[in-house]
Amino acid sequence: MSYMTINNRRVAFDDEKNVLSVIRKSGIDLPTFCYHSELSTYGACRMCVVEDDRGRIFASCSEVPRDGMVIFTNTPRLQHHRKMILELLLASHCRDCTTCRKNGICTLQKLAMQMGVNYIRFENNKPIVPIDESSDCIVRDPNKCILCGDCVRTCEEHQGLGILEFAFRGSRMQVTPAFNRSLADTDCVGCGQCRVVCPTGAITIKHNIMPIWKLIYDPNVRVVVQIAPAVRIAIGDKFGLKKGENAIGRLVAALRRMGFDEIYDTNFGADLTVMEEAQELLERLEKGENLPLFTSCCPGWVKYCETKYPELAGHISTCRSPQQMFGAVLKEDARMNQEDHRRTVVVSIMPCTAKKAEIRRPEHFTDGEQDVDFVLTTTEVSRMIQESGIDLAQLQPEALDMPFGISSGAGAIFGVTGGVTEAVLRRLQNSNRIEDLEEISFTGIRGVDGIKEATVKLGDREVKIAVVNGLKCAGEVMEKLKSGEMYYDFVEVMACKRGCVTGGGQPLPIGPRTKKARVKALYRIDNLAQIKLSNENPIVQSLYDGLLKGKEHKLLHNDIVRGTSK
Repeated sequence: MSYMTINNRRVAFDDEKNVLSVIRKSGIDLPTFCYHSELSTYGACRMCVVEDDRGRIFASCSEVPRDGMVIFTNTPRLQHHRKMILELLLASHCRDCTTCRKNGICTLQKLAMQMGVNYIRFENNKPIVPIDESSDCIVRDPNKCILCGDCVRTCEEHQGLGILEFAFRGSRMQVTPAFNRSLADTDCVGCGQCRVVCPTGAITIKHNIMPIWKLIYDPNVRVVVQIAPAVRIAIGDKFGLKKGENAIGRLVAALRRMGFDEIYDTNFGADLTVMEEAQELLERLEKGENLPLFTSCCPGWVKYCETKYPELAGHISTCRSPQQMFGAVLKEDARMNQEDHRRTVVVSIMPCTAKKAEIRRPEHFTDGEQDVDFVLTTTEVSRMIQESGIDLAQLQPEALDMPFGISSGAGAIFGVTGGVTEAVLRRLQNSNRIEDLEEISFTGIRGVDGIKEATVKLGDREVKIAVVNGLKCAGEVMEKLKSGEMYYDFVEVMACKRGCVTGGGQPLPIGPRTKKARVKALYRIDNLAQIKLSNENPIVQSLYDGLLKGKEHKLLHNDIVRGTSK
Protein backbone atom coordinates (compact mmCIF):
# COMPACT_ATOMS: atom_id res chain seq x y z
CA MET A 1 0.00 0.00 0.00
CA SER A 2 1.31 3.46 -0.92
CA TYR A 3 0.53 6.82 0.65
CA MET A 4 0.38 10.43 -0.46
CA THR A 5 -0.37 13.58 1.51
CA ILE A 6 -3.38 15.63 0.40
CA ASN A 7 -4.00 18.91 2.21
CA ASN A 8 -1.83 17.72 5.14
CA ARG A 9 -3.74 14.42 5.48
CA ARG A 10 -2.24 11.03 4.61
CA VAL A 11 -4.28 9.11 2.02
CA ALA A 12 -3.62 5.50 1.05
CA PHE A 13 -3.88 4.45 -2.58
CA ASP A 14 -3.44 1.23 -4.47
CA ASP A 15 -4.36 0.88 -8.14
CA GLU A 16 -5.83 4.33 -8.85
CA LYS A 17 -4.74 5.39 -12.33
CA ASN A 18 -4.27 9.10 -11.56
CA VAL A 19 -3.94 11.61 -8.74
CA LEU A 20 -7.49 12.84 -9.36
CA SER A 21 -8.92 9.42 -8.43
CA VAL A 22 -6.96 9.43 -5.16
CA ILE A 23 -8.19 12.95 -4.36
CA ARG A 24 -11.81 11.96 -4.95
CA LYS A 25 -11.28 8.80 -2.91
CA SER A 26 -10.22 11.04 -0.01
CA GLY A 27 -13.59 12.86 -0.09
CA ILE A 28 -12.61 15.94 -2.12
CA ASP A 29 -14.73 16.50 -5.22
CA LEU A 30 -12.23 18.28 -7.43
CA PRO A 31 -14.01 19.98 -10.37
CA THR A 32 -13.51 18.81 -13.96
CA PHE A 33 -15.01 19.39 -17.38
CA CYS A 34 -13.07 17.02 -19.61
CA TYR A 35 -12.46 14.03 -17.32
CA HIS A 36 -14.55 10.86 -17.53
CA SER A 37 -13.21 7.66 -16.02
CA GLU A 38 -14.37 5.55 -19.00
CA LEU A 39 -12.76 7.86 -21.58
CA SER A 40 -9.11 8.54 -22.36
CA THR A 41 -7.43 11.27 -20.35
CA TYR A 42 -7.48 14.57 -22.22
CA GLY A 43 -6.32 17.14 -19.65
CA ALA A 44 -7.63 20.15 -21.55
CA CYS A 45 -9.85 21.99 -19.11
CA ARG A 46 -7.21 22.39 -16.34
CA MET A 47 -9.90 22.67 -13.67
CA CYS A 48 -8.45 19.73 -11.73
CA VAL A 49 -5.03 21.33 -11.25
CA VAL A 50 -3.28 20.85 -7.91
CA GLU A 51 -0.13 22.27 -6.36
CA ASP A 52 2.69 20.20 -4.86
CA ASP A 53 5.01 21.07 -1.97
CA ARG A 54 7.52 22.62 -4.40
CA GLY A 55 4.97 25.02 -5.88
CA ARG A 56 4.52 23.09 -9.13
CA ILE A 57 0.99 23.23 -10.58
CA PHE A 58 -0.20 20.29 -12.70
CA ALA A 59 -3.40 18.59 -13.89
CA SER A 60 -4.27 15.80 -11.47
CA CYS A 61 -6.17 13.79 -14.09
CA SER A 62 -3.01 13.14 -16.13
CA GLU A 63 -0.54 12.64 -13.25
CA VAL A 64 0.27 9.13 -12.02
CA PRO A 65 0.17 8.91 -8.20
CA ARG A 66 3.49 8.22 -6.50
CA ASP A 67 4.29 7.18 -2.99
CA GLY A 68 5.23 10.16 -0.84
CA MET A 69 3.63 12.86 -3.01
CA VAL A 70 2.55 15.99 -1.17
CA ILE A 71 -0.18 18.02 -2.85
CA PHE A 72 -2.67 20.77 -2.09
CA THR A 73 -6.03 21.16 -3.82
CA ASN A 74 -7.25 24.60 -2.73
CA THR A 75 -4.41 27.10 -2.39
CA PRO A 76 -4.91 30.80 -3.26
CA ARG A 77 -3.04 30.24 -6.54
CA LEU A 78 -5.37 27.38 -7.48
CA GLN A 79 -8.48 29.35 -6.54
CA HIS A 80 -7.34 32.23 -8.74
CA HIS A 81 -6.46 29.82 -11.55
CA ARG A 82 -9.85 28.08 -11.55
CA LYS A 83 -11.81 31.31 -11.33
CA MET A 84 -9.88 32.72 -14.28
CA ILE A 85 -10.60 29.62 -16.37
CA LEU A 86 -14.31 29.87 -15.59
CA GLU A 87 -14.39 33.59 -16.34
CA LEU A 88 -12.69 33.08 -19.70
CA LEU A 89 -15.05 30.23 -20.58
CA LEU A 90 -18.09 32.30 -19.67
CA ALA A 91 -16.72 35.30 -21.59
CA SER A 92 -17.04 33.38 -24.86
CA HIS A 93 -20.17 31.44 -23.91
CA CYS A 94 -23.85 32.04 -24.60
CA ARG A 95 -25.22 32.97 -21.16
CA ASP A 96 -28.97 32.66 -21.77
CA CYS A 97 -29.04 30.26 -18.83
CA THR A 98 -32.68 30.71 -17.84
CA THR A 99 -33.91 29.40 -21.20
CA CYS A 100 -31.20 26.76 -21.67
CA ARG A 101 -32.29 23.10 -21.63
CA LYS A 102 -29.36 22.39 -19.30
CA ASN A 103 -30.36 25.05 -16.76
CA GLY A 104 -29.89 23.61 -13.29
CA ILE A 105 -27.76 20.65 -14.38
CA CYS A 106 -25.08 22.51 -16.37
CA THR A 107 -21.57 21.83 -15.04
CA LEU A 108 -20.35 25.26 -16.15
CA GLN A 109 -23.21 26.95 -14.32
CA LYS A 110 -22.69 24.79 -11.24
CA LEU A 111 -18.95 25.48 -11.01
CA ALA A 112 -19.39 29.22 -11.62
CA MET A 113 -21.75 29.31 -8.63
CA GLN A 114 -19.49 27.07 -6.56
CA MET A 115 -16.41 29.20 -7.25
CA GLY A 116 -18.21 32.49 -6.75
CA VAL A 117 -17.77 33.74 -10.32
CA ASN A 118 -20.54 36.35 -10.56
CA TYR A 119 -18.93 38.98 -12.74
CA ILE A 120 -17.36 38.69 -16.22
CA ARG A 121 -14.81 41.36 -17.05
CA PHE A 122 -14.37 40.41 -20.69
CA GLU A 123 -16.63 41.12 -23.64
CA ASN A 124 -17.88 38.24 -25.75
CA ASN A 125 -16.56 38.90 -29.25
CA LYS A 126 -17.17 35.38 -30.47
CA PRO A 127 -19.39 35.28 -33.59
CA ILE A 128 -22.77 33.59 -33.23
CA VAL A 129 -22.81 30.21 -35.00
CA PRO A 130 -26.07 28.70 -36.39
CA ILE A 131 -27.70 26.01 -34.24
CA ASP A 132 -27.84 22.57 -35.89
CA GLU A 133 -31.38 21.16 -35.54
CA SER A 134 -31.19 18.88 -38.57
CA SER A 135 -31.18 15.65 -36.53
CA ASP A 136 -34.42 14.03 -35.35
CA CYS A 137 -32.65 13.09 -32.14
CA ILE A 138 -30.37 15.83 -30.80
CA VAL A 139 -29.68 19.55 -31.16
CA ARG A 140 -26.16 20.95 -31.39
CA ASP A 141 -25.56 24.55 -30.26
CA PRO A 142 -21.90 25.50 -30.90
CA ASN A 143 -22.39 28.78 -29.03
CA LYS A 144 -22.53 26.85 -25.76
CA CYS A 145 -19.55 24.59 -26.45
CA ILE A 146 -16.55 24.95 -24.10
CA LEU A 147 -14.24 22.70 -26.21
CA CYS A 148 -13.85 20.07 -23.48
CA GLY A 149 -13.77 17.34 -26.13
CA ASP A 150 -16.00 14.94 -24.18
CA CYS A 151 -18.35 14.42 -27.12
CA VAL A 152 -15.44 13.94 -29.54
CA ARG A 153 -13.87 11.20 -27.44
CA THR A 154 -17.18 9.49 -26.67
CA CYS A 155 -18.17 9.31 -30.33
CA GLU A 156 -14.74 7.93 -31.26
CA GLU A 157 -13.82 5.73 -28.30
CA HIS A 158 -17.21 4.27 -27.34
CA GLN A 159 -19.12 4.43 -30.59
CA GLY A 160 -16.31 4.18 -33.14
CA LEU A 161 -18.00 6.77 -35.36
CA GLY A 162 -15.91 9.92 -35.05
CA ILE A 163 -18.75 12.16 -36.19
CA LEU A 164 -17.52 15.15 -34.17
CA GLU A 165 -14.01 16.58 -34.32
CA PHE A 166 -12.06 19.75 -33.55
CA ALA A 167 -11.81 22.20 -36.45
CA PHE A 168 -9.84 25.45 -36.94
CA ARG A 169 -7.32 26.88 -34.48
CA GLY A 170 -7.02 29.31 -31.61
CA SER A 171 -10.05 31.45 -30.85
CA ARG A 172 -11.81 30.11 -34.00
CA MET A 173 -11.71 26.49 -32.78
CA GLN A 174 -15.00 24.58 -32.91
CA VAL A 175 -16.29 21.08 -32.35
CA THR A 176 -18.15 20.15 -35.53
CA PRO A 177 -18.72 17.35 -38.03
CA ALA A 178 -16.19 17.22 -40.86
CA PHE A 179 -16.52 20.03 -43.41
CA ASN A 180 -18.99 21.74 -41.07
CA ARG A 181 -21.80 19.46 -42.23
CA SER A 182 -25.07 19.18 -40.35
CA LEU A 183 -25.60 16.07 -38.22
CA ALA A 184 -28.27 14.85 -40.63
CA ASP A 185 -25.66 14.76 -43.39
CA THR A 186 -23.31 12.49 -41.42
CA ASP A 187 -23.38 8.84 -40.31
CA CYS A 188 -24.63 9.91 -36.86
CA VAL A 189 -26.91 7.18 -35.48
CA GLY A 190 -28.65 9.48 -32.99
CA CYS A 191 -27.61 7.50 -29.90
CA GLY A 192 -27.22 10.71 -27.88
CA GLN A 193 -24.16 9.53 -25.97
CA CYS A 194 -22.49 12.84 -26.86
CA ARG A 195 -25.35 14.58 -25.06
CA VAL A 196 -24.82 12.38 -21.98
CA VAL A 197 -21.23 13.58 -21.48
CA CYS A 198 -21.67 17.20 -22.62
CA PRO A 199 -21.22 19.41 -19.51
CA THR A 200 -23.17 22.36 -20.97
CA GLY A 201 -26.15 22.90 -23.27
CA ALA A 202 -24.04 22.48 -26.42
CA ILE A 203 -25.70 19.11 -27.19
CA THR A 204 -29.26 18.52 -26.02
CA ILE A 205 -32.27 16.35 -26.79
CA LYS A 206 -34.58 17.29 -29.67
CA HIS A 207 -37.76 18.05 -27.71
CA ASN A 208 -41.32 17.11 -28.73
CA ILE A 209 -43.09 18.41 -25.65
CA MET A 210 -45.31 21.15 -27.12
CA PRO A 211 -47.05 18.96 -29.76
CA ILE A 212 -47.90 16.41 -27.04
CA TRP A 213 -49.53 19.04 -24.80
CA LYS A 214 -51.67 20.20 -27.74
CA LEU A 215 -52.78 16.64 -28.46
CA ILE A 216 -53.61 15.92 -24.82
CA TYR A 217 -56.01 18.88 -24.75
CA ASP A 218 -57.60 18.07 -28.10
CA PRO A 219 -61.01 16.42 -27.40
CA ASN A 220 -60.91 14.69 -30.80
CA VAL A 221 -57.66 12.86 -30.04
CA ARG A 222 -57.08 9.74 -27.93
CA VAL A 223 -53.49 9.84 -26.69
CA VAL A 224 -52.11 6.39 -25.86
CA VAL A 225 -48.69 6.11 -24.23
CA GLN A 226 -46.25 3.21 -23.78
CA ILE A 227 -43.37 3.21 -21.25
CA ALA A 228 -40.04 1.47 -21.93
CA PRO A 229 -38.47 -0.72 -19.21
CA ALA A 230 -35.42 1.50 -18.58
CA VAL A 231 -37.60 4.59 -17.99
CA ARG A 232 -39.12 3.39 -14.71
CA ILE A 233 -35.76 3.00 -12.96
CA ALA A 234 -34.46 6.43 -14.04
CA ILE A 235 -37.44 8.79 -13.87
CA GLY A 236 -37.15 9.00 -10.07
CA ASP A 237 -33.70 10.62 -10.31
CA LYS A 238 -35.38 13.95 -11.05
CA PHE A 239 -37.73 13.72 -8.07
CA GLY A 240 -35.53 12.63 -5.19
CA LEU A 241 -36.35 8.93 -5.27
CA LYS A 242 -33.73 6.35 -4.41
CA LYS A 243 -31.34 5.48 -7.24
CA GLY A 244 -32.79 2.69 -9.34
CA GLU A 245 -36.20 2.70 -7.63
CA ASN A 246 -38.95 1.24 -9.79
CA ALA A 247 -41.27 4.23 -10.22
CA ILE A 248 -43.61 2.78 -12.85
CA GLY A 249 -46.70 3.08 -10.59
CA ARG A 250 -45.94 6.70 -9.71
CA LEU A 251 -45.26 7.51 -13.36
CA VAL A 252 -48.59 6.01 -14.40
CA ALA A 253 -50.33 8.15 -11.77
CA ALA A 254 -48.55 11.27 -13.04
CA LEU A 255 -49.39 10.57 -16.68
CA ARG A 256 -53.08 10.12 -15.81
CA ARG A 257 -53.12 13.45 -14.03
CA MET A 258 -51.46 15.06 -17.05
CA GLY A 259 -54.27 13.84 -19.31
CA PHE A 260 -52.99 10.78 -21.19
CA ASP A 261 -55.94 8.56 -22.07
CA GLU A 262 -54.41 5.07 -21.89
CA ILE A 263 -51.09 3.98 -20.40
CA TYR A 264 -49.31 0.74 -21.27
CA ASP A 265 -45.94 -0.94 -20.82
CA THR A 266 -43.46 -1.46 -23.68
CA ASN A 267 -42.52 -4.66 -21.83
CA PHE A 268 -45.61 -6.09 -23.51
CA GLY A 269 -44.09 -5.17 -26.88
CA ALA A 270 -40.86 -6.82 -25.73
CA ASP A 271 -42.79 -10.03 -25.06
CA LEU A 272 -44.05 -9.93 -28.64
CA THR A 273 -40.49 -9.35 -29.88
CA VAL A 274 -39.26 -12.39 -27.94
CA MET A 275 -41.96 -14.57 -29.49
CA GLU A 276 -41.14 -13.48 -33.04
CA GLU A 277 -37.35 -13.25 -32.76
CA ALA A 278 -37.06 -16.65 -31.08
CA GLN A 279 -39.12 -18.18 -33.89
CA GLU A 280 -37.01 -16.44 -36.52
CA LEU A 281 -33.81 -17.76 -34.93
CA LEU A 282 -35.20 -21.29 -34.86
CA GLU A 283 -36.13 -21.10 -38.56
CA ARG A 284 -32.69 -19.80 -39.54
CA LEU A 285 -30.97 -22.49 -37.46
CA GLU A 286 -33.08 -25.21 -39.08
CA LYS A 287 -32.30 -23.93 -42.58
CA GLY A 288 -28.69 -23.07 -41.76
CA GLU A 289 -29.11 -19.84 -43.71
CA ASN A 290 -28.51 -16.15 -43.11
CA LEU A 291 -26.66 -16.65 -39.84
CA PRO A 292 -25.86 -14.98 -37.55
CA LEU A 293 -29.18 -13.39 -36.71
CA PHE A 294 -28.66 -9.79 -35.55
CA THR A 295 -31.15 -8.28 -33.10
CA SER A 296 -33.21 -5.33 -34.34
CA CYS A 297 -34.35 -3.70 -31.07
CA CYS A 298 -31.77 -0.88 -31.05
CA PRO A 299 -32.26 1.69 -33.85
CA GLY A 300 -28.79 3.15 -33.34
CA TRP A 301 -27.26 -0.26 -33.99
CA VAL A 302 -29.53 -0.90 -37.00
CA LYS A 303 -28.47 2.35 -38.66
CA TYR A 304 -24.82 1.71 -37.80
CA CYS A 305 -24.95 -1.72 -39.44
CA GLU A 306 -26.73 -0.42 -42.53
CA THR A 307 -24.24 2.43 -42.91
CA LYS A 308 -20.94 0.78 -41.97
CA TYR A 309 -21.55 -2.86 -42.92
CA PRO A 310 -24.23 -2.95 -45.64
CA GLU A 311 -22.98 -6.35 -46.82
CA LEU A 312 -23.99 -7.79 -43.40
CA ALA A 313 -27.16 -5.75 -42.89
CA GLY A 314 -29.27 -8.53 -44.37
CA HIS A 315 -28.63 -10.51 -41.21
CA ILE A 316 -30.65 -8.04 -39.11
CA SER A 317 -33.87 -9.58 -37.84
CA THR A 318 -37.02 -8.71 -39.73
CA CYS A 319 -38.74 -8.20 -36.36
CA ARG A 320 -39.73 -4.68 -35.50
CA SER A 321 -38.47 -3.30 -32.21
CA PRO A 322 -40.75 -3.60 -29.12
CA GLN A 323 -41.70 0.06 -29.52
CA GLN A 324 -42.76 -0.44 -33.13
CA MET A 325 -44.53 -3.76 -32.59
CA PHE A 326 -46.57 -2.28 -29.79
CA GLY A 327 -47.30 0.86 -31.79
CA ALA A 328 -48.59 -1.22 -34.71
CA VAL A 329 -50.77 -3.30 -32.36
CA LEU A 330 -52.20 -0.19 -30.67
CA LYS A 331 -53.05 1.41 -34.01
CA GLU A 332 -54.64 -1.83 -35.27
CA ASP A 333 -56.66 -2.12 -32.06
CA ALA A 334 -57.86 1.45 -32.60
CA ARG A 335 -58.90 0.63 -36.17
CA MET A 336 -60.91 -2.34 -34.91
CA ASN A 337 -62.60 -0.25 -32.20
CA GLN A 338 -65.75 1.14 -33.76
CA GLU A 339 -67.03 2.74 -30.54
CA ASP A 340 -64.33 5.39 -30.09
CA HIS A 341 -64.30 7.71 -33.09
CA ARG A 342 -61.40 9.85 -31.87
CA ARG A 343 -58.09 9.84 -33.73
CA THR A 344 -55.56 7.65 -31.92
CA VAL A 345 -52.06 9.03 -31.36
CA VAL A 346 -49.39 6.71 -29.97
CA VAL A 347 -46.65 8.25 -27.84
CA SER A 348 -43.61 6.31 -26.59
CA ILE A 349 -41.63 7.21 -23.49
CA MET A 350 -38.13 5.98 -24.17
CA PRO A 351 -34.64 6.17 -22.63
CA CYS A 352 -33.28 6.53 -26.16
CA THR A 353 -32.88 9.52 -28.46
CA ALA A 354 -32.42 7.28 -31.52
CA LYS A 355 -36.02 6.11 -31.13
CA LYS A 356 -37.08 9.56 -32.36
CA ALA A 357 -35.58 8.72 -35.75
CA GLU A 358 -36.78 5.12 -35.74
CA ILE A 359 -40.47 6.09 -35.85
CA ARG A 360 -39.92 7.97 -39.13
CA ARG A 361 -38.37 5.05 -41.00
CA PRO A 362 -40.57 3.89 -43.91
CA GLU A 363 -40.78 0.28 -42.69
CA HIS A 364 -42.50 1.48 -39.51
CA PHE A 365 -45.62 2.62 -41.30
CA THR A 366 -48.55 0.17 -41.59
CA ASP A 367 -51.00 0.74 -44.44
CA GLY A 368 -49.49 4.21 -44.85
CA GLU A 369 -50.03 5.18 -41.20
CA GLN A 370 -47.14 5.86 -38.83
CA ASP A 371 -47.18 3.25 -36.05
CA VAL A 372 -45.71 5.49 -33.32
CA ASP A 373 -46.41 9.19 -33.71
CA PHE A 374 -44.09 10.74 -31.11
CA VAL A 375 -41.22 9.72 -28.86
CA LEU A 376 -40.59 11.45 -25.55
CA THR A 377 -37.40 10.68 -23.67
CA THR A 378 -37.31 10.14 -19.92
CA THR A 379 -35.86 13.64 -19.57
CA GLU A 380 -38.70 15.23 -21.57
CA VAL A 381 -41.38 13.46 -19.53
CA SER A 382 -39.66 14.60 -16.33
CA ARG A 383 -39.91 18.17 -17.60
CA MET A 384 -43.60 17.72 -18.46
CA ILE A 385 -44.30 16.39 -14.97
CA GLN A 386 -42.52 19.41 -13.48
CA GLU A 387 -44.44 21.76 -15.78
CA SER A 388 -47.65 20.23 -14.43
CA GLY A 389 -46.61 20.97 -10.86
CA ILE A 390 -46.73 17.28 -9.98
CA ASP A 391 -44.41 15.89 -7.30
CA LEU A 392 -43.80 12.34 -8.47
CA ALA A 393 -42.41 11.28 -5.10
CA GLN A 394 -45.70 12.14 -3.35
CA LEU A 395 -47.99 10.21 -5.70
CA GLN A 396 -49.54 6.88 -4.78
CA PRO A 397 -48.65 4.22 -7.40
CA GLU A 398 -51.37 3.26 -9.86
CA ALA A 399 -51.75 0.28 -12.17
CA LEU A 400 -51.31 0.20 -15.94
CA ASP A 401 -54.37 -0.01 -18.17
CA MET A 402 -55.77 -3.17 -19.68
CA PRO A 403 -55.89 -5.08 -21.98
CA PHE A 404 -52.13 -4.68 -22.53
CA GLY A 405 -51.11 -4.11 -18.93
CA ILE A 406 -49.50 -7.48 -18.22
CA SER A 407 -45.93 -8.36 -19.17
CA SER A 408 -43.18 -10.80 -18.20
CA GLY A 409 -39.89 -10.37 -16.40
CA ALA A 410 -38.22 -11.27 -19.68
CA GLY A 411 -39.63 -8.08 -21.18
CA ALA A 412 -38.27 -5.97 -18.31
CA ILE A 413 -34.63 -7.00 -18.82
CA PHE A 414 -34.67 -5.74 -22.42
CA GLY A 415 -33.36 -2.47 -20.95
CA VAL A 416 -29.94 -3.87 -20.05
CA THR A 417 -27.26 -5.39 -22.28
CA GLY A 418 -27.78 -9.14 -22.58
CA GLY A 419 -31.44 -8.89 -21.69
CA VAL A 420 -32.76 -9.58 -25.19
CA THR A 421 -30.58 -12.67 -25.49
CA GLU A 422 -31.61 -13.96 -22.08
CA ALA A 423 -35.30 -13.47 -22.87
CA VAL A 424 -34.97 -15.29 -26.22
CA LEU A 425 -33.10 -18.19 -24.59
CA ARG A 426 -35.84 -18.51 -21.97
CA ARG A 427 -38.41 -18.79 -24.73
CA LEU A 428 -36.39 -21.43 -26.58
CA GLN A 429 -35.68 -23.45 -23.44
CA ASN A 430 -39.36 -23.02 -22.48
CA SER A 431 -38.87 -23.67 -18.79
CA ASN A 432 -39.75 -21.43 -15.86
CA ARG A 433 -37.93 -23.53 -13.26
CA ILE A 434 -35.66 -21.32 -11.16
CA GLU A 435 -32.74 -23.68 -11.79
CA ASP A 436 -33.13 -23.41 -15.56
CA LEU A 437 -33.51 -19.63 -15.46
CA GLU A 438 -30.37 -19.33 -13.34
CA GLU A 439 -28.46 -21.58 -15.70
CA ILE A 440 -29.25 -19.21 -18.58
CA SER A 441 -28.18 -16.17 -16.55
CA PHE A 442 -24.86 -17.87 -15.70
CA THR A 443 -23.92 -18.54 -19.33
CA GLY A 444 -21.92 -15.30 -19.45
CA ILE A 445 -24.48 -13.06 -21.17
CA ARG A 446 -24.91 -10.84 -18.09
CA GLY A 447 -22.43 -8.12 -17.14
CA VAL A 448 -21.25 -4.85 -18.64
CA ASP A 449 -18.23 -6.00 -20.66
CA GLY A 450 -18.27 -4.59 -24.19
CA ILE A 451 -18.22 -8.04 -25.81
CA LYS A 452 -19.52 -11.17 -24.09
CA GLU A 453 -19.63 -14.64 -25.63
CA ALA A 454 -21.59 -17.73 -24.70
CA THR A 455 -22.39 -21.16 -26.08
CA VAL A 456 -25.72 -22.80 -25.20
CA LYS A 457 -27.33 -26.10 -26.08
CA LEU A 458 -30.59 -26.05 -28.03
CA GLY A 459 -31.62 -29.65 -28.50
CA ASP A 460 -28.64 -31.39 -30.09
CA ARG A 461 -27.11 -28.19 -31.40
CA GLU A 462 -24.64 -25.81 -29.82
CA VAL A 463 -25.57 -22.17 -30.47
CA LYS A 464 -22.80 -19.57 -30.33
CA ILE A 465 -23.87 -16.14 -29.07
CA ALA A 466 -22.25 -12.71 -28.84
CA VAL A 467 -23.67 -9.91 -26.68
CA VAL A 468 -22.28 -6.46 -27.49
CA ASN A 469 -22.76 -2.99 -26.03
CA GLY A 470 -21.15 0.12 -27.48
CA LEU A 471 -20.85 0.53 -31.24
CA LYS A 472 -17.06 0.46 -31.26
CA CYS A 473 -17.25 -3.05 -29.81
CA ALA A 474 -19.90 -3.86 -32.41
CA GLY A 475 -17.44 -2.80 -35.11
CA GLU A 476 -14.83 -5.19 -33.71
CA VAL A 477 -17.31 -8.08 -33.85
CA MET A 478 -18.40 -7.19 -37.38
CA GLU A 479 -14.81 -7.12 -38.61
CA LYS A 480 -14.20 -10.58 -37.16
CA LEU A 481 -17.38 -11.88 -38.78
CA LYS A 482 -16.35 -10.42 -42.15
CA SER A 483 -12.88 -11.96 -41.99
CA GLY A 484 -14.19 -15.33 -40.88
CA GLU A 485 -12.16 -15.13 -37.66
CA MET A 486 -15.30 -15.66 -35.56
CA TYR A 487 -18.64 -17.36 -36.09
CA TYR A 488 -21.86 -16.74 -34.19
CA ASP A 489 -25.46 -17.85 -34.58
CA PHE A 490 -27.00 -14.96 -32.67
CA VAL A 491 -25.64 -11.45 -32.03
CA GLU A 492 -27.28 -8.92 -29.72
CA VAL A 493 -26.08 -5.33 -30.04
CA MET A 494 -27.01 -2.24 -28.05
CA ALA A 495 -25.50 1.07 -29.13
CA CYS A 496 -25.13 2.45 -25.60
CA LYS A 497 -22.75 1.00 -23.04
CA ARG A 498 -24.69 -1.09 -20.50
CA GLY A 499 -27.77 -0.83 -22.71
CA CYS A 500 -30.85 1.38 -22.50
CA VAL A 501 -30.31 2.14 -18.80
CA THR A 502 -27.73 4.74 -19.88
CA GLY A 503 -29.48 5.77 -23.08
CA GLY A 504 -29.10 9.23 -24.56
CA GLY A 505 -32.48 10.38 -23.25
CA GLN A 506 -32.01 9.41 -19.61
CA PRO A 507 -31.78 11.97 -16.76
CA LEU A 508 -28.32 13.33 -15.97
CA PRO A 509 -25.86 12.98 -14.36
CA ILE A 510 -25.22 9.25 -14.81
CA GLY A 511 -22.36 8.38 -12.47
CA PRO A 512 -20.97 4.94 -11.52
CA ARG A 513 -23.45 4.44 -8.64
CA THR A 514 -26.40 5.39 -10.85
CA LYS A 515 -25.33 2.98 -13.60
CA LYS A 516 -25.03 0.06 -11.18
CA ALA A 517 -28.32 0.89 -9.48
CA ARG A 518 -30.23 0.99 -12.78
CA VAL A 519 -28.84 -2.35 -13.97
CA LYS A 520 -29.62 -4.05 -10.65
CA ALA A 521 -33.12 -2.54 -10.62
CA LEU A 522 -34.16 -4.17 -13.91
CA TYR A 523 -32.97 -7.58 -12.75
CA ARG A 524 -34.83 -7.00 -9.47
CA ILE A 525 -38.04 -6.33 -11.44
CA ASP A 526 -37.49 -9.60 -13.28
CA ASN A 527 -36.86 -11.48 -10.03
CA LEU A 528 -40.17 -10.25 -8.59
CA ALA A 529 -42.18 -10.90 -11.76
CA GLN A 530 -44.68 -13.76 -11.54
CA ILE A 531 -44.40 -14.40 -15.28
CA LYS A 532 -40.84 -15.16 -16.36
CA LEU A 533 -41.37 -16.27 -19.97
CA SER A 534 -42.90 -14.16 -22.72
CA ASN A 535 -44.92 -17.10 -24.06
CA GLU A 536 -46.60 -17.48 -20.64
CA ASN A 537 -48.08 -14.00 -20.83
CA PRO A 538 -51.83 -14.73 -21.19
CA ILE A 539 -52.51 -11.43 -22.99
CA VAL A 540 -49.88 -12.28 -25.60
CA GLN A 541 -51.53 -15.62 -26.23
CA SER A 542 -55.00 -14.06 -26.55
CA LEU A 543 -53.60 -11.44 -28.91
CA TYR A 544 -52.22 -14.13 -31.24
CA ASP A 545 -55.59 -15.86 -31.17
CA GLY A 546 -57.46 -12.63 -31.81
CA LEU A 547 -56.28 -9.30 -33.19
CA LEU A 548 -52.96 -10.64 -34.56
CA LYS A 549 -54.39 -13.72 -36.25
CA GLY A 550 -53.33 -13.67 -39.89
CA LYS A 551 -51.60 -10.29 -39.40
CA GLU A 552 -48.48 -11.40 -37.51
CA HIS A 553 -46.06 -10.54 -40.30
CA LYS A 554 -47.86 -7.37 -41.28
CA LEU A 555 -47.83 -5.87 -37.77
CA LEU A 556 -44.74 -7.38 -36.18
CA HIS A 557 -42.21 -7.61 -39.03
CA ASN A 558 -40.95 -5.46 -41.87
CA ASP A 559 -40.10 -6.32 -45.46
CA ILE A 560 -37.26 -3.86 -45.97
CA VAL A 561 -34.25 -5.28 -47.82
CA ARG A 562 -31.10 -4.25 -45.97
CA GLY A 563 -27.78 -4.34 -47.78
CA THR A 564 -26.58 -7.54 -49.43
CA SER A 565 -26.65 -10.63 -47.24
CA LYS A 566 -23.82 -13.13 -47.55
